[in-house]
Amino acid sequence: MLSLWACSASQAGVFDDDEARKAINDLRVQSEQNNAQHLSRYEQLVAKMTEQSTQQTEQNAQLRRSLLELNNQIEQLRADVAKLRGQTEVTTQTQQATVRDLAETQRRMTDIQTSLDARLRQIEPQKVSMDGRDIVVAPEERKAYEDAMHTLRTDFGAAAQQLQAFQRRFPGSAYAGDVQYWLGNALYGKRDLKEAIVAYRVLVSTAPQHPRSPEALLQAATCQAELKDRKAAKITLDELIRLYPKSESAQTAKERLNSLKTPG
Repeated sequence: MLSLWACSASQAGVFDDDEARKAINDLRVQSEQNNAQHLSRYEQLVAKMTEQSTQQTEQNAQLRRSLLELNNQIEQLRADVAKLRGQTEVTTQTQQATVRDLAETQRRMTDIQTSLDARLRQIEPQKVSMDGRDIVVAPEERKAYEDAMHTLRTDFGAAAQQLQAFQRRFPGSAYAGDVQYWLGNALYGKRDLKEAIVAYRVLVSTAPQHPRSPEALLQAATCQAELKDRKAAKITLDELIRLYPKSESAQTAKERLNSLKTPG
């Protein structure tokens, strides 16, 4: 009985060792499996981290390249801005110079135009009103005529010379009739009555329609009366009344005829 128990106990011990070994083996296998799983996960994690690190490195490299390219663009823009600023300054200076040149050109053109206008005024015919009619004369004619008229107010002899000089210088002038009339008055003023009569007669014969012709005949009759040639004065007054019956000078002539009448 004791031996049977011992045998049983021995067998039980053997079984316990086998189970322990099996348990240990199972634990080893499970541990290895766990280690393998952990290793696999670790390797996966390392691989993932490596991949992420690689991607990050590439991204950093790309970012550096982008930053470098952006910096290059900024530098290029700065260079372009500096160039444009320089061009703008040059353009501004050029424009300012152009404006100055244009202003100077305009000033010169204005001066030239003013000078040209002044010269044209010296030679360009001008319209002048004389005795209710318009005539066209050159500036130099007008000046010569006005100078003679100014002299006539103070010096008959000098005025007569100026008027005769005018006739020689401007023989076809529109002032011709007026110059002839005032020449007669200048001669009358210097008491050259015979020459005054001739001057008045020239006006009537060469320009019978001139507004001063009736006055010229009246003045001629005055000169004849002062020369004591009453007959000639009467003839001249009759001629005045006949040629210009509606003129004021004709009315004056009628009044003078009464004073010139002589018996027979």
